[in-house]
Amino acid sequence: MTKLTIRLDEDLYARLGRRAHGAGLPLATFCRNILAQAADPQNRYIYSSNDEILSASIQTLTILATFVGQQSPKALEAGTAEARELLAERGLLPERSGS
Repeated sequence: MTKLTIRLDEDLYARLGRRAHGAGLPLATFCRNILAQAADPQNRYIYSSNDEILSASIQTLTILATFVGQQSPKALEAGTAEARELLAERGLLPERSGS
């Protein structure tokens, strides 16, 4: 196996660490997986291969949130708070400044 050494700024390193932790992987394994995706042998572009799924998910969740908000604003508020907590635990939300 070939060894690769790269330099990262502290912010990028921390963000990668949070994502690796959220995926339940050591940072090195997480980064190897990212690089493997970037060098996909089928030449799919790593940053856009899931755009259609993401778009459909966002549309579906927006419709659902609108409906729930109309039926029960308290349920929407509680669900949104819980979702933000879960996303933050997995490093999928930016850290709030001043916290």
